[in-house]
Amino acid sequence: MSNERLLALLDEYTDVEKQLADPALHADQNTARRVGRRFAELSPIHKAHAELEQVREDLEAARELVAEDPAFAAEAAELSTRLPELEERLAELLMPRDPNDAKDVILEIKAGEGGEESALFAGDLLRMYQRYAERHGWVTEVIEAQSSDMGGVKDVSVAIKTKGVPDGGNGVWSRLKWEGGVHRVQRVPVTESQGRIHTSAAGVLVLPEAEEVDVQIDANDLRIDVFRSSGPGGQSVNTTDSAVRITHLPTGVVVSCQNEKSQLQNREQAMRILRSRLLAHAQEAAAAEASDARKSQVRTVDRSERIRTYNFPQNRITDHRIGFTAYNLDLVLAGDVDGVLDALTQADRTARLAGDSELARKG
Repeated sequence: MSNERLLALLDEYTDVEKQLADPALHADQNTARRVGRRFAELSPIHKAHAELEQVREDLEAARELVAEDPAFAAEAAELSTRLPELEERLAELLMPRDPNDAKDVILEIKAGEGGEESALFAGDLLRMYQRYAERHGWVTEVIEAQSSDMGGVKDVSVAIKTKGVPDGGNGVWSRLKWEGGVHRVQRVPVTESQGRIHTSAAGVLVLPEAEEVDVQIDANDLRIDVFRSSGPGGQSVNTTDSAVRITHLPTGVVVSCQNEKSQLQNREQAMRILRSRLLAHAQEAAAAEASDARKSQVRTVDRSERIRTYNFPQNRITDHRIGFTAYNLDLVLAGDVDGVLDALTQADRTARLAGDSELARKG
């Protein structure tokens, strides 16, 4: 392990601990939360280091006492066994972590090939993530949604947040970052009269939710258009121009929002999505510069570019990136997603230990 890195992180832990003890910090809740998240990230390292140092001291003392009393040999042997485990644990904690792991997310789901059936499946995915969030005590907020005629979802953006500071600095992103990509479904659609199995797809995009300090946006770089909200089928549902479309001119990123009743609320929600997309855009550009290339999570909502398949006739879910298969699709759609997410997390951990951290980028 890098001793310099360890010492730097321990020094930062001490500094952050002092910041949290300063009452003035808590006058700004956003800053306090950001510092609190960093403290949560550093705490496991501080704890593991303290435990390792204690075991080393105890082992040294036990070995000295063995010469006087052989009864201490068993204690020395036990401590010797614990030592490499603690060293490995600390080394793992010192590995560079995803800088977004403590962040909340904005998750977008878009219907793709398959028409109405794809929109219905997108709605299934939305409910799956909402139920998963509920299991973990997270808060979900639908920012923008376009429904289909049969009650499915054409396009939805939902914010998913932890309550307070995430334990160990592991926020929503640390779990849901694996979900970006094309999700394919195989089942008999409700619109199918012959009982034939159809294949359709929906795209999922996961963005770390950016705070204002993460992304600086020049107002002169924005074009803001307003228009009337519309519902399924395009019918107008509002008599005022409350819907907002924001275009970030330098990047061409376009965000629209029409869920809220007021133009101001829609503008605020659209800016939340825009900040997160620009943060992801900047991070992808940096990653592409550092490595050869980085695949986007969803290039096109095409069935051939799937990361996961949901097979209803077999009650099967398969994640194609790691070859994970389970026959509990009904439970997964009810929010029991931890099985596949644990498998993806473990595969990434193994890859990082081997010097390859590309798992989260595979589409």
